[in-house]
Amino acid sequence: MKKSFFTLSLFFILSMAIQAQDRAAIEQYFTAILQGENLSSAPTGRIKRAKVEEYKEFVWQAWSRANKAFCEEKLPEISPLTNADTLRWHLPHIQEYDTVMPFYFGSKGERPEDGWPFILYLHGSGPKDSEFAIGYKLCKRFDDAPSLYFIPQIPSEKHYRWYQQSKQYVWERLLRQLLADGSVDANRIYLFGISEGGYGSQRLASFYADYLAAAGPMAGGEIIDCAPVENLGHVAFSLLTGADDYMFGRNLLTRRAGELLDSLQKLYPEEYRHNVQLIPGRGHHIDYSPTTPWMRKFARSPRPRHFIWEDLPMNGRYRNGFYNVEVHERDTAGGKERTRYEMTISDNVINVTLQHVEYIAGGREPRWGIPIRQQIKTSPVNKGRFTLYLAPDMVDFSKKVTLVVNGRRVFKGRLKPDLCHLVNSCACFFDPERLFAAAIDVNM
Repeated sequence: MKKSFFTLSLFFILSMAIQAQDRAAIEQYFTAILQGENLSSAPTGRIKRAKVEEYKEFVWQAWSRANKAFCEEKLPEISPLTNADTLRWHLPHIQEYDTVMPFYFGSKGERPEDGWPFILYLHGSGPKDSEFAIGYKLCKRFDDAPSLYFIPQIPSEKHYRWYQQSKQYVWERLLRQLLADGSVDANRIYLFGISEGGYGSQRLASFYADYLAAAGPMAGGEIIDCAPVENLGHVAFSLLTGADDYMFGRNLLTRRAGELLDSLQKLYPEEYRHNVQLIPGRGHHIDYSPTTPWMRKFARSPRPRHFIWEDLPMNGRYRNGFYNVEVHERDTAGGKERTRYEMTISDNVINVTLQHVEYIAGGREPRWGIPIRQQIKTSPVNKGRFTLYLAPDMVDFSKKVTLVVNGRRVFKGRLKPDLCHLVNSCACFFDPERLFAAAIDVNM
């Protein structure tokens, strides 16, 4: 029997009322999250599989509105990098007090239809005023348009590390605002730096790999356990160092990173794209111009079916999650700080393994005593809680899904898309490419 016009109109009005109610609840939830509140449960409601994409857009728009209304220091309107003014963000009172981060923020070329490719540059450890000025000149000159640049100055020479907690706050706010605003292409985010910025970009590339398309540290060479290369499976990674850059074993550490990435690429031929080079005849100063054009060739894979993640605290702070894993409780008994997750999806079977990781120093650089060839010792993980988020392009929602964790089957059944999973994954990752309608909670 055909429905009357009155019945259809009433149905439409009721649907709009429910959506308005959901919108208000979701925006209030997101506002509370942005304010730092720890909320126990997100708005919930079953979603039909055919409506997943519609609800993803609905949730993302709510997140964008909550961010726009949130009272905080904002990025300015985009203008050409050649005309950029020096701007400032205040850092939270973590390690550093009453400090601000000056930065340049500007574009090169014309904005592409899918949004700006975004590039974060980190300078070296000389006097911060001159390093800031040199970085600005270099970034204007590099052949990488169209692009949108964020060029920060280290806030304090007393705390001259780009990976410290106060800076982590800036990087995450920067990514959140850029993605919520929609001005950048979420799959074309790049990170590079020179000297101290090379060390910083190598650490940050490993720590924030799930946001990046590519990274390009130069004249660096980080100790391997500070920047685990396993995390770079889906990040195009360039590391250029002078072959004669002996200070702090930079050349040896660069070579070691290349060896490890070579080995991983042999195991996973579609992953671990890298360009690690020791530049013959060069010391600490090399040609910086090839890196950003090389990086710009690559786009991110935001929902991989395989990844390895070494979950470690950087400067005492853990990430909330990585790719499609959100961690709720870690097994840190006995001082075991690091956990390696490996996820593999084949058809509708998901295998996740968790191991504790410990680095044992092997061969050391003779002058500085820096460990070069560290060995890795693993041991079982016996407890912990995490959520595994899933999307329709990762598994088939219409069929049963099996999840095996450390050899034990913990789930078999059909996934039930729910609004709460979209909301929770949005709050965790603040990434339009990682809004997940389904999830499995795991209690080890």
